[in-house]
Amino acid sequence: MAKRAVLIGINYRGTEAELKGCINDVNRMYNCLIQRYGFSKDDIKVLIDTDDSYDPPTGKNIRRALNDLVSSAEPGDFLFVQFSGHGTRLPAEDDDETGYDECIVPIDMNLITDDDFREFVVEVPEGSRITIVSDSCHSGGLIEEAKEQIGDSTKSSDSDSESEPGCVYNFLNQTGAVETRDRGIHDEGGYVKNRSLPLPILIEMLKQRTGKDDIDVGKVRPTLFDVFGEDASPKVKSFMKVVITKLHGEDEGFMGTVGSLVLQFLKQKLDEDEEYGKWALETEHRGATTHSLPDHGILISGCQTDQTSADTCPSGNPNQAYGALSNAIQTILAGSDGAVTNKELVLKARQMLKKQGYTQSPGLYCSDLLADAPFVCD
Repeated sequence: MAKRAVLIGINYRGTEAELKGCINDVNRMYNCLIQRYGFSKDDIKVLIDTDDSYDPPTGKNIRRALNDLVSSAEPGDFLFVQFSGHGTRLPAEDDDETGYDECIVPIDMNLITDDDFREFVVEVPEGSRITIVSDSCHSGGLIEEAKEQIGDSTKSSDSDSESEPGCVYNFLNQTGAVETRDRGIHDEGGYVKNRSLPLPILIEMLKQRTGKDDIDVGKVRPTLFDVFGEDASPKVKSFMKVVITKLHGEDEGFMGTVGSLVLQFLKQKLDEDEEYGKWALETEHRGATTHSLPDHGILISGCQTDQTSADTCPSGNPNQAYGALSNAIQTILAGSDGAVTNKELVLKARQMLKKQGYTQSPGLYCSDLLADAPFVCD
C-alpha cells in the first residue's frame, strides 16, 4: 500500500491575476501529509511558481504529474491531489450538467477541464482511492459526473458568479471595502481576493501571451489549441476534432453554430499547414458519458460551481495568506485527535467559513461509501 500525492500551488506573481496564499496552502498540506498521514517526502510531487527548483505548474507539467500519479497506482494505494490557484469556467460545448466546463488555470493558461479530471479518476485502479482538494473558484463539479453529496452545483440555480460576488460578498459588507471583487481588497491591513479568473481577464492574458488581439469567448478553445497543440487539454482537442472534421466536410448546418472568426481562423491555419489539426484528429478523448464514474474518486471543492473561493490574509502579512478552504481544513484537522471523515470535514468547513463571514460553500462529490471514509487515507 503506497501513499502518493501531487500538490499544485500557483500565485501568478507579476500578473493581473496575482494571488498570495496558494504556495502557503501547499506548504501546509505538504507538512500535514507527512506528519499526520505518514506520507514520504519522496512520494509527494510539488509544482509551484515561486521557486525555480520545482517544476513550474504549466498545463503540460500538471497533466504529466497527474498521469504519473494514477498510472503508477496499484490496488490499495491512497492518492491525494491539492490544487490552490485560480479557477474559471467556459460555456459548455456539450451536454454538461452544470452548463459550463469548470477548469483550473495553470500558470501558462493551458486550461485543465472537469472532463480531464474525470479521466484521471477513471484511470485509478479499482481498490485504490484518490482524493482531490480544489481550493479554487467554480470548483464544484470539477470531477464531471461525480455524485454530489454536499452542495448544489448540479442543481438548477438562478445565481451567477458574474453577478454575485460569492464568498467575498459578506467580507466586503463587513469590512466596508469598495474595490471590485476581481482585484485585491484591503482593509485595515487585511487582504482578500477571489480565486476566480473571469473570462475577460483570461482572454486578456491569452492576448498578452499570444500577441493576438482578436480573441473572444468563441475563440478561447481554438486559441488554446493553436498555442499548445499536442499539450492542450484533451477536451479542447476533442472539440477541435469535431470542428475540423466538420470543416473538411463542409457541414453547413454545423458551421452556422461556429463563429465566423473561428472558421476564418481555422481555414487559414489549415491552408497554411495540412498537419495543423493533427493533434486534434488523433485524440480519443472519451467524453463525459462514455463510462460511469468509478467509486474511488473524491472531490472536496472550495465552493460551488457558481461561487468564488477566497484568497485571504486577515493580518496583511503575505507570509500568512491562505485559501479560506485550505485554512479551514488545516484548522479542523489540527483540532481533531482521531480520523475525520470526508463528510465531517466538509460540513465543519462550511460551518467555520459561514461563521467567519464567507458565503462560499465547500462541496463533497463522491460515492455514498466514500463520504463516510476518513479524509486522505484509512
